[in-house]
Amino acid sequence: MKKLSIDPITRLEGHGKIDIFLNDEGEVANCYFLVPELRGFEKFCEGRPVEELPRILTRICGVCPEAHHMASAKACDAVYHVEIPRAGRLLRELIYAAFCVADHTVHFYALGGPDFVVGPDAPPAERNVLGLIRKVGLEAGKKVIRTRSMVHEIIDTVGGKAIHPVSSIPGGITTHLTEEQRSKFIEYAKEMVEFGKFSIKVVDDIVLANKAYVDLILSDTYAHKTHSMGIVDENNHVNFYDGKIRVVDTKGKEIHKFDARDYKDVLAEHVEPWTYLKFPYIKSIGWKGFIDGQDSGVYKATPLSRLNAGDGMATPLAQAEYERFYETLGGKPVHATLATHWARVIELLYAAEWTLNTLQDPEITSTETRVIPTETPDEGIGVVEAPRGTLYHHYITNDKGIVQKVNLIVGTTNNHAAISMSIKKAAHGLIKKGTEITDATLNMIEMAFRAYDPCFACATHSLPGQMPLELRIRSPQGEIIDRVKRL
Repeated sequence: MKKLSIDPITRLEGHGKIDIFLNDEGEVANCYFLVPELRGFEKFCEGRPVEELPRILTRICGVCPEAHHMASAKACDAVYHVEIPRAGRLLRELIYAAFCVADHTVHFYALGGPDFVVGPDAPPAERNVLGLIRKVGLEAGKKVIRTRSMVHEIIDTVGGKAIHPVSSIPGGITTHLTEEQRSKFIEYAKEMVEFGKFSIKVVDDIVLANKAYVDLILSDTYAHKTHSMGIVDENNHVNFYDGKIRVVDTKGKEIHKFDARDYKDVLAEHVEPWTYLKFPYIKSIGWKGFIDGQDSGVYKATPLSRLNAGDGMATPLAQAEYERFYETLGGKPVHATLATHWARVIELLYAAEWTLNTLQDPEITSTETRVIPTETPDEGIGVVEAPRGTLYHHYITNDKGIVQKVNLIVGTTNNHAAISMSIKKAAHGLIKKGTEITDATLNMIEMAFRAYDPCFACATHSLPGQMPLELRIRSPQGEIIDRVKRL
């Protein structure tokens, strides 16, 4: 038995590795996706006033703090049984829509995009954001930087900080928007929409125009038939901030549509001893193991899954791209994992349009952005669509608002089973008897997880709430001479 390790895996948030075991014939016998880090936020939030959590839980991650801020604030609203004013909701949605533009921009241009724009077999020194800019031009790089700069000015103004926002609190939001700021940000949002259209053109010109890339996207090596999850509005259109969570099966038929407060009736979590990440699954189907298909409890919650779960987009430009997406790829649902990158750019355009629409609502400058909670606190659940999947925050407090228990299911956790399956299938498809295993081969295996835009810093936590630890002591020559374990 031969072992190959991709350690660390690259272009993601957090730390992880892939261990591939080959049999004597040189074929893949097994493959494990391992996450060796633990963040204990669920535990050390206990004993704190619940209103502190929207500030604390942004620190889980520097990539998606706005997602945790919004889910946390919504959970706090639910704990205090309070409805926030419409202006407060508009400001929260402004922060969130702009953030989604920036986050999808980072993944497409810096993390996932280089595999297609530069090429999956390009040298590692070129397979990055700088190589991508060399391929698409310096002006494209300037557009990326400009877009992120505009977004962070909006978040800084409305969120209280450019990173790790602090303004959303139980009952609403502490900031206001002036007419002067609104006018300025409307012009920013118009630029974001143009950037979204530009990013769609990059997909068209570099990815879809390349038959080899299209064949790779549609290949069985990168396909898994799982159920799809995403938040939808009253018209079953994709929504990132609010609505019901909808689950459709492998054929696109709705099997669940539920409110955030009912998530435990629909989802359960499986635990494996070799990883700190849990494996959520659909409770009504049950955990059948790492298999796909109609009878599996495994689901995905990704940009592609949101498009599969929804019946359309709520903005016109994104809706047109949504329709073209399914026309090009053979209809709904799509199960090609690498098509997630295209879905992500459609969502980028949607988020830009959403930002503009939100700013064009005159009520956004109202100073009535918060109400004071008066109800006795107890339990609340807040859900948003993080860029990498549905994000659940569940808090239980005593009658003084002191946190007794916290449960988080983050975007990457939803996708953990599917990620593990995708990596294993890619390894099986790419490594055969007699295959020369090159850096390009290993990178194409990494592409199977990179499509999910995983974020491991906020996803990893063990069911018992403690961290198993193995200390390895090595000789000066690098040999392991002793192991000390804490279980």
